[in-house]
Parts: sequence; C-alpha cells; structure tokens
Amino acid sequence: RCQRWVENCRRADLEDKTPDQLNKHYRLCAKHFETSMICRSSPYRTVLRDNAVPTIFDLTSHLNNPHSRHRKRIKELSEDEIRTLKQQKIDEGFERQQATQELNESNEQNTVSEEGGEEQEEEAVPLTLEERENKDYLKSLFEILILMGKQNIPLDGHNVDELPEGIFTSDNFQALLEYRINAGDEVLRKRFEMTAVNLEYCSKTQQKQMLEICESCIREETLREVRDSHFFSIVTDEVVDIAGEEHLPVLVRFVDDSHNLREEFIGFLPYEADPEILAVKFHTTITEKWGLNMEYCRGQAYIVSSGFASKMKVVATRLLEKYPQAVYTLCSSCALNIWLAKSVPVVGVSIALGTIEEVCCLFNQSPQLLVELDNTISVLFQNNEVKGNELKQICRSQWTGRHDTFEVLVDLMQALVLCLDAVSSDSSVRWNNFIVGRAFVLSSALTDFDFIVTIVILKNVLSFTRAFGKNLQGQTSDVFFAASSLTAVLHSLNEVMENIEVYHEFWFEEATNLATKLDVQIKLPGKFRRARQGNLNSEVTSENYYKEILSVPTVEHIIQELKDIFSEQHLKALKCLSLVPSVMGQLKFNTSEEHHADLYKNDLPNPDTLSAELHCWRIKWKHRGKDIELPATIYEALHLPDIKFFPNVYALLKVLCILPVMKVENEKYEVGRKRLKAYLKNTLTEQRSSNLAVLNINFDIKHDLDLMVDTYIKLYP
Repeated sequence: RCQRWVENCRRADLEDKTPDQLNKHYRLCAKHFETSMICRSSPYRTVLRDNAVPTIFDLTSHLNNPHSRHRKRIKELSEDEIRTLKQQKIDEGFERQQATQELNESNEQNTVSEEGGEEQEEEAVPLTLEERENKDYLKSLFEILILMGKQNIPLDGHNVDELPEGIFTSDNFQALLEYRINAGDEVLRKRFEMTAVNLEYCSKTQQKQMLEICESCIREETLREVRDSHFFSIVTDEVVDIAGEEHLPVLVRFVDDSHNLREEFIGFLPYEADPEILAVKFHTTITEKWGLNMEYCRGQAYIVSSGFASKMKVVATRLLEKYPQAVYTLCSSCALNIWLAKSVPVVGVSIALGTIEEVCCLFNQSPQLLVELDNTISVLFQNNEVKGNELKQICRSQWTGRHDTFEVLVDLMQALVLCLDAVSSDSSVRWNNFIVGRAFVLSSALTDFDFIVTIVILKNVLSFTRAFGKNLQGQTSDVFFAASSLTAVLHSLNEVMENIEVYHEFWFEEATNLATKLDVQIKLPGKFRRARQGNLNSEVTSENYYKEILSVPTVEHIIQELKDIFSEQHLKALKCLSLVPSVMGQLKFNTSEEHHADLYKNDLPNPDTLSAELHCWRIKWKHRGKDIELPATIYEALHLPDIKFFPNVYALLKVLCILPVMKVENEKYEVGRKRLKAYLKNTLTEQRSSNLAVLNINFDIKHDLDLMVDTYIKLYP
C-alpha cells in the first residue's frame, strides 16, 4: 500500500524507502483521499480504511490562476523542479503539518479562499518557534509517562511522612525528568534551567491530565480494532482496590482481522454501591466515553467476588432490557461451581469462601508451610498413598478455583486443621509471628461448626452441577452437548428441593461426623444464640436451623441462577455450535442449525441464502477426503483457507466465538486477564493507578506521541 501511495504522489525520491520507513517517518494530508476512504469513528484522529489510496492531486491549477501570489515563479517550473521544491518543504516541516492539521483547519480554509488553487503545502500555517518548542517539550513529558506506565513505576516517590520537615525530594516523574535533562535533552534543559531545584517541574494536575490522554490513546487503538470487527462481548473481573477506591476491571472480547479471538483489557470503571447507578455509569462509559456501539454487543459476563453478584446481575438485566442480543453468560475463565457459590445470597457462604481464599493464600506464601502440610497429609493418608499424593499436588495449585473445590476442602480439612494447630502452638522460632498469628486465626475459623456445615452443604448441592460445569470448560463438542444436559441437571435439583428434608438430614449427618473427627462442638451459631436469649420458649435444633438458613435458600438460588444464566437465547446460541465440523460429525451430519441461527439473522451478510449455504457446508465435510480431519474448534474453522466462501457460516462462527462462555483457544490472545492479575499482584494497593495500569497491561500496543501532544494542546490550550 505504501508503494501505491508513493506512485500516486509522483514522488520518485521516496521509491527506494522501505514500507517501514515510509510508515514511520512520512505522513500524507487527508485531503488527498476521497471521503469514502475515510472513517470518522474516532474522536481523536482521522482513520483511513485498510484499502485507502490517495487519488486527489492537482499540480496544475495554479498555472491558470492569475491571483496566485507566486504565479510567475510557478509557471516557469518543470515537474522535476516542483518535486524538488516540495521535498524541501517536506524536509522543513512535513511531520509538523500533519500533527497540526486539525488545529489549523480553519486557517487553511481561509487561505484557500484567498489564494485559490495554490499548492496545499503552501497553505499550512507554519509553527512559530515557541509552538514548536512547546510541542517538543510535551512530547518529552509524554515519553516519560509512557515509560513509567510500561515499566510499572509509580508516579510518587517518597511518602511525605518519611521525610524531615522542610526537605524537598523529587517524585519518580520529576526524578526521571531530571535524569533526562542530565543525559542531554536540550528541550527540557532550556525549559527548566532557570527553575529552582526545590520546585515541581510538572504539577500533579498536569500529570493526571496527560496520563488520562495516554490512557485514552492507548485504549483507542484496541477499540478501533473492536469497531472494525463489529461484534464484541463485555467481561468484567472481580472488584479491585485502586489507591483506596473500588474499581471494576473491564475486558472486551472480539475476533480481529486475522480471525483470532482476543480478550483485551480496556480499563477500570469506578464501582458504585447502588446497582442502578452502577448500571447507568457502566452503560455510559462503554457507549459515550469509550465509543462502542452496544447494538453490536453479543455477550456479557461478570466474574464477581462473593457479595457483589446480586449488584452485577442488576447491571446485566438493565443491559439486556436495552440490548436483548447481549446474552448474559458464564465466563470461561471461572468454574461454574465457584461462580454459583459466590452468587449465593447467604452471609455464611460469603464468610466461608473468604476463609478458604485466606487459607490457600497463606500456604502459597510459604514453601515451608506447604512442606509441613505435605508431612501431615502423609501421616493421615499412609494407608492410601495415591489419594495422599493427589491431595499434595492439588495443594500446590490454585485449588480454590476448581470445579471440585468443596470436595477437595472436605478431604483436606483434618490435615489443614492439624497443620495450622501445630504451627500456631510451636514454641520454637521456626515460624515468624505473622504466620503463627494467621495460623491460629484460620484454625479457629476452620473449626467453627458453622463453617463445617456450610462447606459440606455446598459440596453436596454443587455435586449436581460439577460435571455440567466441567463440560462447559471443555472442548467445543463438550460445550454443545452440555447445553442439552441442562434439563437433566435442573430436574435433579428440583427433586432435591422437593425432598429437602431427607437430603438435608444426610448432609447434616456428614457435617456432624466431620465435626466429631475434628473435635468440634455441634451447636448453633453464637450470634443466633445471643439474639434468642430473651425468648426461651422457642426451641430450635441445629439441624432445622441450618436447613432453613442454608440448605433451602442455597438450592433455590442455584436453580434460579442456572435458569437465568442459561436463558433460551443462550441455549440457542450454544446449539449453533453444531456448525463446528467435529460436532457435526458426531451428529452424523444430521444437524439443523438454521432453526437456532434465527437469533443472529440480522448479523448475517446474506440471510436469504443461509439454508443453502449450511447444506453446502454439511456436504463439504460429509464427503471430505479420507486424510482430512474435521476441525474440532471454532478457532480451527475460522482459519480454514476457504472459510470466506461461506460468508454466513463465517459470520455465525465469529459471533459464537465471542460469547464469554467459549474459551479462548489460543492462550497468547488471552493475555489481557493474565497481565491484569500480574499488575494487581505486583503493585501495592496505594501505588496502583487506573491510568498507569492501562499503559502497563497494554505495553505492546503502538502509541502515537504526536497524537497525544495534539490532543493535550486542544483539551488544555
């Protein structure tokens, strides 16, 4: 494409440049392109379509223009001389003209009206020395901020409390700025050579303004790809603490122009306690601030901490009311059973989940503790070494996110309690005070009867959904057949609900047996006993109490949650997975996707030919050569060389692919979530910044310094 541009511009002097050099060092005015070649979806810049080539050139109009100031000089020039003159002008200020094009647009129009058909390069108002120096100065500041973001360097340096009164010390931003001056940056040296050493070179307000522009420009690069792809899904992760304020991380899923499903982090949204306000702000940020058209949203999923589920469900409901095709689904990165447990609106369940996370975190922090736990497991399972070794392996993983977390926990309970007791009562100096203190607190939490009953009931209730949830995170064929098994899962849970007294009796007996093994007293929770002290007439047994307060609401909630998350639309979408050739083969090529594809009829390029195209698609795979394997995933199907011959199938696969319930097949395109986790793990809460986080997580996205500078000058003149 660069070669075409050079030929159309009639620039022989650029013909020997490589495409990289042309792309990096040269710019072309937007006025050389037809309007149809320009996409104005971005508020920050003019974006050209992929196939855009310059076609508008007028190098002769000035010859017949008597009003041109330079008509005599220009009349006498040959084409070669014109090229030479133009090259001189380009050498002096070509990049500056492009950077200030939008700012000087009105001036250029006035120049055109006054001077007629004079060459466009002569119309641009040249920058004054002061303006050029200011732009170079701002560019240096932006370079420092981008470096800090990519390398995860916090803006602040020493805390004020650490310094004696009256002592000034540079923050990290100013320290890097001073280092750059000392390294020979003349622009910065001229700017600050007369500034006192104990003054801030760049105020916190200006730093914040510039960071917001950096964040916005980096995000815009990803959002531009999302808009080009049309369809996308929104996914949020657990609420996180950013410098003392709660924020919601937002990721977007889309299929890029190389047919790869990607999940990218695009920013944080301040969390609101009121779910209705949160829903409004969530929608406003995505549509107005980030410029995504929610009409193209085909899925939404929310991974939430325990206690936040009901609020995010309100957000999902409000979006569904406005955009019925934004299907509310589970997220592929979260096990169904963990997601269901976190959504149970029972305080005891939230407390139990928090305790489990703390236990896992403590053991993962200390290799010595894990060795101690291994030794305890070896003693307890000396008659069943296979089971013991399996549990040891599980303890060295993030076992709190497994489908069978509660089964694992019940098996490990005795080993965990004995290990924590041994650590907390060890009189030697083997363990530090922090570990001893945490071991004592967590041992007390694990040996609370309320905790024991909660995990045993969760284990038993969620055993009905374990295989179903595991299939949802399996291969494409597993997901397809899981959709058909939901009815059986709901039938089993409804049967449990109808006979809850009998089931609860078995569950409670298992809990009491485990409590006896751990020497834990079977009793009602202390808060309940204290609340009932004045009412001696009511006799409530532990078994009945936990049935009403835990078993009944848990089973009822899980039944309802499964119905909500696997709506008719969602199930229809999953049944369209029979488009994937391997699934089609398992069904003996006797499929009927057109009945389910009605959901996406308006998303298809040629809906009238869908039926005929699906027939051709089935015939293609049914009568394939013996050495040809059936593609097993959407990823493989999208990368078929002849997929573009099936435009409707291609469109359907793209939309199905972005549903949050579908896993990202190629791990290298799922880096957004991994980098987010790494940033949160490696950065202290008080040093986190929502702006710097976007730069750090998206460190490999290209950035345009000139665009950032121009945007800053326009917003803060």
